[in-house]
Amino acid sequence: MGKTVNIITLGCSKNTVDSERLARQLAAIGYSVSFDSNDFSEVVIINTCGFIHDAKEESIEMILQAIQAKEAGEIEHVYVIGCLSERYANDLRAEIPEVDSYFGSRGFIDIVKELHAQANKSILHERIVSTPKHFSYLKLAEGCNRSCAFCAIPAIRGAHVSEPIEQLVAEATYLQSVGVKELSLISQDLSYYGYDIYKKNALRDLLEQLLPIQGLEWLRLHYLYPNNFPLEVLDLMNNSPKICKYIDIPFQHISDLVLSRMRRGFTEKETWGLIENIKKMIPNIAIRTTLIVGHPGETELEFNKLHDFVKQAQFDRLGVFTYSHEEGTYAGEHYKNEVPERVKQERLDILMNTQQDISLKNNMRKVGTTQKVIIDRKEQNSYIGRTQFDAYEVDNEVLINTEKQLEIGGFYDVEIIDADVYDVFGKI
Repeated sequence: MGKTVNIITLGCSKNTVDSERLARQLAAIGYSVSFDSNDFSEVVIINTCGFIHDAKEESIEMILQAIQAKEAGEIEHVYVIGCLSERYANDLRAEIPEVDSYFGSRGFIDIVKELHAQANKSILHERIVSTPKHFSYLKLAEGCNRSCAFCAIPAIRGAHVSEPIEQLVAEATYLQSVGVKELSLISQDLSYYGYDIYKKNALRDLLEQLLPIQGLEWLRLHYLYPNNFPLEVLDLMNNSPKICKYIDIPFQHISDLVLSRMRRGFTEKETWGLIENIKKMIPNIAIRTTLIVGHPGETELEFNKLHDFVKQAQFDRLGVFTYSHEEGTYAGEHYKNEVPERVKQERLDILMNTQQDISLKNNMRKVGTTQKVIIDRKEQNSYIGRTQFDAYEVDNEVLINTEKQLEIGGFYDVEIIDADVYDVFGKI
């Protein structure tokens, strides 16, 4: 066909996987595919996010830019997929009819049909990697079965549906064959992986089948819900150098009152018990968590409990978000958005200022140690890499100033010689 298509991906890493799968299908029918290019190309596909207000605004702004380019004759067709069009398809069609077609969050096969072709089922496990070639994501499941009050994901993405182990192994094997060395295992809830297919958490079973794949050096676990946390994975992690000593657990809060209003199904006592178990089994593990400030029910007292939690838990990595009052969520329909935006931001700043001190202290502990580092990129005279304790585009980085020629995607033993709040400095 010879046409060019530009896939613009907004939102989370799960959208990145969807865009890469779509790109492989389009390449198979003759399209030349680019990602997030400033040159809009003949066909533009925008993979949107509809999770919170700011993400929705970003998606709408990108759609309007593409429509403007279409009206100027710079591109021929604009298609929109993803969470925003899943959630607001009718509204979007009415407000922005210039888009050629809207598709839902699982609509990549429908786009192929729109372009007068059939999806090639024999390559459903293949993707065109849009990240640096040594790193990629492996999406274990779609949707979510949890009922958190603040979250619209179950309404947008539907119920939890796990990918079969054999399909994920095939996808991981393919990704390794095109140069991937590090895989981040993602889904909305890794703690639920496999229950719908195997009637149990099958994360350990999956990891045991991924470990033998030659060339995959690191496997990283993201988004493990604290409820029903699969502790059996920790033993495997402890005994395998391929599984990064890193876990991402979104605790969201510590106050029992707020956790109850969030409908998290988890308590303060259970949270501390889980943290204690994890650190006991793997003392050097890096724990990343995310917290929400300003959720309905968070008084000054409840926030102070959260602040004390951050000071006591000493998390290696922390992300903090202000509560977003979203339509279609339990909180949006049943609670008042009672905490002023100014107060939410003040609380976020307090937590992050505290975390800065914790992060600097943790980083300084690494000074004088030697760490295995993967090199992500080069900037001027410095190479930028990460340890096993840091996720791509999320966590700390290692800055290496050297005259030596290092391989992007290569692993090196790096001596840590200095540190600041969010980065460490090393030498080969």
